[in-house]
Amino acid sequence: MLHNGGNIMLHNMLTKARRARKDEGGFTLIELLIVIVILGVLAGIVVFSVRGIQDRGEASACKSDVATTETAVEAYYAKTGGYPATLADLSAAPNQFLRTAPKYVKTADYTAATGAITTTCP
Repeated sequence: MLHNGGNIMLHNMLTKARRARKDEGGFTLIELLIVIVILGVLAGIVVFSVRGIQDRGEASACKSDVATTETAVEAYYAKTGGYPATLADLSAAPNQFLRTAPKYVKTADYTAATGAITTTCP
């Protein structure tokens, strides 16, 4: 009898465990795929937004570079009485009017006769 009673108790415990597992909720494959698609769409939106911000930053840096170079050319003219032959002269010793050569203003954009800088920023 004890042996039969043990089997009945074990059977009852297994039945309760199966019911508990059956009632347990979880995510289906479809739900997980939907979440992955939503995250992908959000990531795409963020990438395009950041790219636009970076482009505006580059345009601002270019405008700042042009203004700084124009100021350095005028300072060179005020000190020496003439315009520099090349933009490299602005950062050469002894009269360093620029710490580094401009990134967005190239030598082809500079006219030594008038000190004019003609460059277009993005």
